[in-house]
Amino acid sequence: MIKAVNDVIGVFDMRCGTVHRVTGETDVKVRLDLDGSGQCLASTGVPFLNHMLHQISSHGLIDLEINAVGDTHIDDHHTNEDVGIAVGQALSQALGDRRGIHRFGHFVAPLDEALVQVALDCSGRPHLSYSLEIPSQKIGNYDTELVKEFFVAVVNNSGLTLHIRQLDGVNSHHIVEACFKAFARALRMATEVDPRRAGAIPSSKGVLEQAGAN
Repeated sequence: MIKAVNDVIGVFDMRCGTVHRVTGETDVKVRLDLDGSGQCLASTGVPFLNHMLHQISSHGLIDLEINAVGDTHIDDHHTNEDVGIAVGQALSQALGDRRGIHRFGHFVAPLDEALVQVALDCSGRPHLSYSLEIPSQKIGNYDTELVKEFFVAVVNNSGLTLHIRQLDGVNSHHIVEACFKAFARALRMATEVDPRRAGAIPSSKGVLEQAGAN
């Protein structure tokens, strides 16, 4: 038993991911620690996106450092997408072969009248099912269609199977924030250490796909 516990601790010593993504449109740096305490430094040039990244960090107990410089003088699309890509890649790095984790997570988050359900699987198979109905086209200066684009980017680069369901809500800000909070808590549940696994891969096949692997 002592050996099994020590093996689990060893597997999870460094569950961090670091990504530096540079394109002709953006320069994005992300550092992610799955075993953090919810510390977040987010500077993307997109204030509402910063606010949502803080929700992921705070409610997922994930330490995030994100710095992005992009062509926001055109619009926020490229920066929003490339931050999602880099976060997804950093998450995939931190998870590695997904050994010893719970793998599945779910949460239903209320925010006043809004209620959003998230269920996810760290399966290595990217899939997004998304059914938010956001009434307004903008929250501040943020185009609400970019919420889906952010999660598309995260899913495709992390290998998550992600389902997002809006159960209630009329206020756009409340709906989106409830979504990010539910995602954070579901991700926390899925990626936390399962001591009964003793470091084993949580699959009857004995292997899970890794996003970005050849």
